[in-house]
Amino acid sequence: MSYAVDTKGFYGNFGGAYIPEMLQHNVETLRDRYLDIINDPSFKKEFNDLLKNYVGRPSPLYEAKRFSSKYGARIFLKREDLNHTGAHKINNTIGQILLAERLGKKRIIAETGAGQHGVATATVCALKNIECIVYMGAVDIERQAPNVARMKMLGATVVPATSGSQTLKDATNEAIRDWIQNPADTHYIIGSVVGPHPYPDMVARFQSIISEEIRQQLPEYIDADKPDSIVACVGGGSNAAGAFYHFLDDRAVRLVAVEAAGEGIHSGRSAATSVLGTEGIIHGSRTLLMQTVDGQIVEPHSISAGLDYPGIGPLHAHLIKSGRAEAISITDDHAVKAAFLLTRLEGIIPALESAHALAALDVMSYRPNENIVICLSGRGDKDLATYMKYLDKI
Repeated sequence: MSYAVDTKGFYGNFGGAYIPEMLQHNVETLRDRYLDIINDPSFKKEFNDLLKNYVGRPSPLYEAKRFSSKYGARIFLKREDLNHTGAHKINNTIGQILLAERLGKKRIIAETGAGQHGVATATVCALKNIECIVYMGAVDIERQAPNVARMKMLGATVVPATSGSQTLKDATNEAIRDWIQNPADTHYIIGSVVGPHPYPDMVARFQSIISEEIRQQLPEYIDADKPDSIVACVGGGSNAAGAFYHFLDDRAVRLVAVEAAGEGIHSGRSAATSVLGTEGIIHGSRTLLMQTVDGQIVEPHSISAGLDYPGIGPLHAHLIKSGRAEAISITDDHAVKAAFLLTRLEGIIPALESAHALAALDVMSYRPNENIVICLSGRGDKDLATYMKYLDKI
């Protein structure tokens, strides 16, 4: 695969492992062992069994006929919202908890924005009886209260991040600080295709089940195992990495990464990293990030807690900069309208993150009856309080 990570952990100019000395041993151990572990037959057997019987995979590929009629294309939704815990995040946390077990780790830490990764991490820790600490921005704790309650019910300790914008970036900072202080017994389950190598590659591999299933399921509908376009939202970008993975080298398949424009790309309250970002280092890897001329992080904004991040994963930075993928930026209001449209046409309430991908149909150009797969990365239960504020306006 020409878009695979190289031996030094880079995708083109992006990636690598820029880490404090205290984390060197942990990251090197992961790098040296992760491929052997995840390719071991016993690991594969347990991973696949849990995906099937615990997570509920394969997730359906659903042809949204009324939504398709609205847009004049054949639109298929990859229903990651129907997974156990309500999002794609569980695919990765299942893989990483099995990896942590085999590395002998007794304590798990994680960061979360929208709370879906936190819930998925708390879920697998409960399953495996391992201590779980989840760092979450204080602002996100407030706006994602249902997921906070779920994490606590599952036995996780939820620690608020009160620095900076008190959102995903700051939760990640706190998780990294914890890992530095507890390197021996702790595994950090990063929730997206971000962080130092091997995390972006490892998370993409665990999420690649999404595109693997798309390939298997599409022939039920069309005379092909690939769509014309695949559309997915990108914060860090794990659902997009999973949806794109098995099509990366097939240039006949258009890849569309949808970011959060917040209140407008140039409003000062945005998370449109592909437009506003420049090359720099954040959370252990070189990628595109929103920063000032002297390298200070610009605080991002999105109505969606899961897209409220000032960078993107290095794979996506490479895909966008090389022209393999195109980036589209969607505002808060546009995403909410798309969520209500899907809900009222198909009876499916999407997560705010996924709603950004749905809204891209208003911006994309495509042929009549083109086959488009949209990764519906999560369900909207967690966002109902936000949606209710718009109920009388839409």
